[in-house]
Amino acid sequence: MGRNTRKRRSSMATKAIAASAALALGGGGLIWANFYASAHESNNNGWSQNQTKAAAAQVATISCPDVGQKLTNVPQNARQGVATELANLDKQITEAYARLASTRQAQAGDSGFVQNAIVGPLKEKRAATIDRIRIDIQRVGGQFNTSLSQLAACTTQTAAPQTNAGGGQQQNGGQQQNGGQQQNGGQQQNGGQQQNGGQQQNGGQQQGNGGQGGNGPVAADFVDITKVQGNAQLGVGANGLPANGNSGSRGSFTTKCGTNANKNHNTDNVIVAPGVANGAHHLHDYVGNQSNDAFASDQELAAAQTTCQNQGDKSSYFWPVLRLQNGTQDFDQNNDGGGKEGNVGKILQASQAQIKFVGNKKGNVVAMPTALRIITGDAKAFVNGNANANVNWSCTGFENKVQLHDKYPICPQGSQVVRTTNFQSCWDGQNIDSANHRTHVAFAAADGSCANGFKAIPQLQVRLVYNVPAPKLQNGTVVNPYAVDTFPENLHKPITDHNDFINFFSQNTMNKMVNCINTGKKCQ
Repeated sequence: MGRNTRKRRSSMATKAIAASAALALGGGGLIWANFYASAHESNNNGWSQNQTKAAAAQVATISCPDVGQKLTNVPQNARQGVATELANLDKQITEAYARLASTRQAQAGDSGFVQNAIVGPLKEKRAATIDRIRIDIQRVGGQFNTSLSQLAACTTQTAAPQTNAGGGQQQNGGQQQNGGQQQNGGQQQNGGQQQNGGQQQNGGQQQGNGGQGGNGPVAADFVDITKVQGNAQLGVGANGLPANGNSGSRGSFTTKCGTNANKNHNTDNVIVAPGVANGAHHLHDYVGNQSNDAFASDQELAAAQTTCQNQGDKSSYFWPVLRLQNGTQDFDQNNDGGGKEGNVGKILQASQAQIKFVGNKKGNVVAMPTALRIITGDAKAFVNGNANANVNWSCTGFENKVQLHDKYPICPQGSQVVRTTNFQSCWDGQNIDSANHRTHVAFAAADGSCANGFKAIPQLQVRLVYNVPAPKLQNGTVVNPYAVDTFPENLHKPITDHNDFINFFSQNTMNKMVNCINTGKKCQ
């Protein structure tokens, strides 16, 4: 088991207000319960409901340029230092968001409060951190792109009503500015935050920014899948399309690694934040490799135990947990990355976790190198835009008809929630990782071809199925919602779903996989 593996304590139901109050005290003010406490009267300071509503309407979250995405050339011997500083940037944003969520009354009384007390100081901290990244790179003879220094400034994102009730991408044409970068890509602009200022109710759900954690989800994040017009395409844009078809390498290799029944969880991410505890700021499920935490070396991962039936597969498969926000607490209620950062509610174990590798429409695939790392999707897509988003939500019985990208599905009785991910399947032929963890792999074109001299590799496809009680939409609020864990400022938006993989197949098993795929066999 990994060093950060934690034994889950038994969940306990709590009253909605009590749960939220505990979170507010332990989580830096991520809960909005303080200022939504009464829908009918002023608080002790004479602050009216309308003032509360006005404060909530001002700013929903903080949007900062993603420095890590822009770092495409970092010398190998500077990467650890740079990764640590990138993790510091994430920590600074989560702290600023916590301050944003806990100071609504001050914001209502001072129009400059957010800029002067939150965004301005955040820019100063980010500028110093980016400069340390420059020093790390230049110290080992690397070249630093001075334009990255312009990414220190963050903006705020207001909460305005969402307009589309459908299941596809946002169609209102609105664009937001994120440190000078347009975030149009069809993203929801605000998550449809409701400014009702109502009382807490319904198992911990509250109006306003929604969710028992106070930072989402909200009613506008959900759609009744039976009312969505069919769209057979998987993935956002061209990303995440199945690489295989009726030509080329048509075989498959399935590996059975369980559904994390042993509750191997942590809030690390050894790919993007090696050596940094809580580098993900949200909880992951791990199947396969059992030694994956922030401090695991490749040697430790290669020697680890695995939950996969095929012991030749010690690969690590991990994704953010899915939670039911029904007012209950889970083992991490008072932990970093959990309740302290707005990730609350009952952790749901998948009823199925199907892990399959498929071929390429154009031709044969080549073996993946040992320790190859692939991240697909973007945990920060709500503020980054959907350039790297790769999200597919659906329900059993609807998967060939409807795939949602910026909505959580409400499934009919007897149908289960499904998360499907198709990974990048083109590799540069040289690197097991890249500075931004993106550029060493790419998605195949619709015809299966790989650009820029990249080579086709087996495409990993992960399909997760969950028994989720259907949320209910009532009077502009959502009752008992579910959501993936997120960075707190990303408000539990469905577009932020993502998936991670580190290859530790034995060479013999990888060769078997490639042979099965290239000869059209179905193996496991």
